[in-house]
Amino acid sequence: MRTFLLLLLTFAGFSLNAQPLSDSVQVQKASWRTRQIKKRVVWKETHFDNLFGSKQNINLIVVKNRRSTPVISFASAGDSLKPTSWFGKKFNATVALNGTFFDVKNGGSVDLIKVDGHLMDTTRLSEKGLVEHQQAAIVIHKNRVQIVYGGNKPGWDRQLPADNVMTTGPLLLKDGQPHPLQKNAFNDNRHPRTCLCLGPRKQLIMATVDGRNANAQGMNLHELTSLMRWLGCRDAINLDGGGSTTLWISSVGEGSNGVVNYPSDSKQWIHTGERPVSNVMIIR
Repeated sequence: MRTFLLLLLTFAGFSLNAQPLSDSVQVQKASWRTRQIKKRVVWKETHFDNLFGSKQNINLIVVKNRRSTPVISFASAGDSLKPTSWFGKKFNATVALNGTFFDVKNGGSVDLIKVDGHLMDTTRLSEKGLVEHQQAAIVIHKNRVQIVYGGNKPGWDRQLPADNVMTTGPLLLKDGQPHPLQKNAFNDNRHPRTCLCLGPRKQLIMATVDGRNANAQGMNLHELTSLMRWLGCRDAINLDGGGSTTLWISSVGEGSNGVVNYPSDSKQWIHTGERPVSNVMIIR
């Protein structure tokens, strides 16, 4: 009888140990491949076989959000569209991340972009007024990044005094709390995603989540919000995603043209196949 009880307890212990970790614990305990690519700039990458019940591939750029170097800024191609890697090379950047939403057919951003005081694009109103990705913005002032929420009153972003503004969204986190999201296909379906957040210890985190592939399904915005919270973010905002999602790093070998994630437009698990975009966020 004693032997049977010992075996039963042992089996129960194995069963408990075999229980899958919760999604939040998986993120907190993840093994990140980490590489410092510049002073105060770190690249981190990891893959999950079962996060939110699906495969996920995530890249992060972690940088100190401070007034000294490295310099963080925006770049715009005006009415033309260029790959994220083109921006990185043209502006001699260390990192380039695709930016906010744009007109795929005619070029130009559909959200406000202001670079060094120059208004490159203004927010284009739809028949319904401001949509969710036009109600918040990334602001850079004296090399410090902030995420601000402006609401649905047209013209709020034109009134921001900073010289560098990128209107985008939806807003995901504000002061550590999830921001309400509308119920629609864009928010609720899984896609590749690009995100920026203000993390712990005055860190700025740029994130890409790959998707539309058997190796990575992508996230809906509720899942992306949870991921950012588990990474310790206080404020977080969504940028343009889907086929636009691209992270470029100058020090990565030419075989991938510097692209470290897996852009989905190629429909293959490869680093090439970037979608031309209107604007980016860069680190120099």
